[in-house]
Parts: sequence; C-alpha cells; structure tokens
Amino acid sequence: MSSQVTSTPRRQLNERQAATVQRLLDAGLAQLAEVGPETLTVRQVAVRAGVSPATAYTYFSSKNHLLAELFHRAIVEQVPPAAEHSTATDRVQAVTRALSDLCERNPHVAAGANLALLGSDPDVERLRLRIGGEFVARFEEALGRSSTPELVDVLVLAFSGALLQAGMGLISYAELGDRLDKVVATILKDVR
Repeated sequence: MSSQVTSTPRRQLNERQAATVQRLLDAGLAQLAEVGPETLTVRQVAVRAGVSPATAYTYFSSKNHLLAELFHRAIVEQVPPAAEHSTATDRVQAVTRALSDLCERNPHVAAGANLALLGSDPDVERLRLRIGGEFVARFEEALGRSSTPELVDVLVLAFSGALLQAGMGLISYAELGDRLDKVVATILKDVR
C-alpha cells in the first residue's frame, strides 16, 4: 500500500489515517443500516469504529459529509457496465440500470445520499460535484459519438430527478431501473 492514500477530496492521508477513515466508513455503513439516515450520528459511528468523536470529526465534518462519502464510495467502487451494447439507448440503459441496482441493493445509502446531498456543507458540495462528474462521465461514455453536452445534461437531470423521487418515496428503488429504461428510451428515441 502506498504511503499517501487519497481518501477525501480535501487531503492526502497516510496509511494509518486511511485505515481510520475506512473503519469510520465501515462503521457508518453498519450504523446506517441499523438506524437509518435520520437518526445516525457521527458520535455513534465513532463509538462503533472505536475512535473518539473528535477523531471522527477530523475526517468527516458532519453527518451529511459521512453520508455523501458513503454514496460516493459506492458509486466509485461499482464497475461501470461494459459498452458492449449495440445502440446508445441500450448502453445508457445499462448505466442507469447498474446505478439503480446499486441503490436497490443499498437503499439506506441511497436514502442517506438524498438527505445529505441537498445540504450546503462545503465538504458535501465537493462530493456532490464528484458524484455528478461520475454520472456525466458514464453517460458520455455510453453515448459515445452521439454524446452532446445537452443530451448528457438531460440524462443527468432525468437520473438525478429519479433518484430524488425514489428518495422521497414516490417510487421504490426496485422500480427505478424499469422506470428509467422508459425515460432513457424516450429521450434517446432518435439517437443511434
């Protein structure tokens, strides 16, 4: 393992610090699954990770920062679908399906992200931009030569809106993939 490990968007961490952050993330994930995003606290996560609350706050400035980081990590650790599908529509649907399935498998993380990403914490803002960048990159790659900034923007807005609706309970995470397949097909009906 390298002596400099990137863990958060704001600092380089050595191996010991990175291990502490990983313990906090693991504890945060377990605590989130048990109590949900509304009642999770950084103090609870610190106790579960075996560190002091002050140490936890050194790495995560707020509950929203921790929740946003958990969602960001889940996305980054997911292997994007291979671009083996023949049409742009099929490739984009594979992307939205993979991200929807991630949310369905980790509903507590997705719900926490909905709560956290609407906040104004500067650390959350940095993660919100990185998460958005992941969405943009995946849609650009899936669209291939059909990609335009406007088309990517429409897809990101549609996908983000669908995540928000699922987070509000208007649709379930289980329904998200099927609903997005239809939305993507409508948006890309004239794209080859």
